[in-house]
Amino acid sequence: MMRMPWKVAVGGLVTAIVAWGMCMAGAVPIGAPQGSAPLTPQPDAGPAGLATTGKAKAVPVEIVAHRGASWDAPENTLASMRLAWEQQADAIEFDCFLSKDGQIVIIHDADTRRTAGVPGKVAEQTLEQLRRLDVGRWKGERFAGERIPTLAEVLATVPPGKRAFIEVKCGPEILPELDRVLKASRLRPEQTVVISFSEDVIAAVKKQRPDLPAYWIAVLMPRNGKPRGAEEIIATARRIRADGVDLSAEANVLTPAYAAQIRQAGLFLSVWTVNDADLARKMIHSGVQSITTDRPGWLREQLQSDRTPR
Repeated sequence: MMRMPWKVAVGGLVTAIVAWGMCMAGAVPIGAPQGSAPLTPQPDAGPAGLATTGKAKAVPVEIVAHRGASWDAPENTLASMRLAWEQQADAIEFDCFLSKDGQIVIIHDADTRRTAGVPGKVAEQTLEQLRRLDVGRWKGERFAGERIPTLAEVLATVPPGKRAFIEVKCGPEILPELDRVLKASRLRPEQTVVISFSEDVIAAVKKQRPDLPAYWIAVLMPRNGKPRGAEEIIATARRIRADGVDLSAEANVLTPAYAAQIRQAGLFLSVWTVNDADLARKMIHSGVQSITTDRPGWLREQLQSDRTPR
């Protein structure tokens, strides 16, 4: 065997040590060709494969702003949606009805009395008539002049990588217009989740737009007082081909074993409406993947503090 000159040997050793150090630091993999791009950590996969932001990584659950940041701003308005994003929500949730002239408007009640102070059925008024109503003043003078937004306006606020939970409050008759608006938006199908208490709506969504995530909303403790078992929830979800379920956050019902059944059935598991940090912790312990809250910023802070080293 021929001996290498000592300078060559030492030089080779130094090169090897430097290469190993760069690999350990995540710079360039051993064996990579010269000029290879540095390795960068891949973002955590969020719901439906969406990447989560750096701040969102600190919380082990998706935080959904219920009707926007509705604790601090008037529900279902552009002000509440924008504030939700400012408060680092992972998604927004809002309610949809059809106006008399077939436009999708964002409002929770079938009547405008509660938020506008003026009685009137949403379905019996045109978009122009609904736009005349002030749905912000009831929350404070600084919100005076907030109008009922359209679906297109709310979708336009959704940042890249975030989601919108679109709750259909009427029936399947909304779907043609919903399909049109979604296709006209810049959002990918996985960013727009259709949710509804109506089994017919969810079934129709999955038939007409199988690419859209659709979650069935259910109350775990109906008024008769008998909790719904996981088997019942799963059976209904499968029958209507739902991708997930959005359940009332009942800690005495939604146990880790209950949640495990739901998730093992291949269903995404979300809960509503959680404005208590202890309840949120119980839901996370049970294994839910998404929590809907009126207080997205506050809840994130509470959950982040749990993960801060002491």
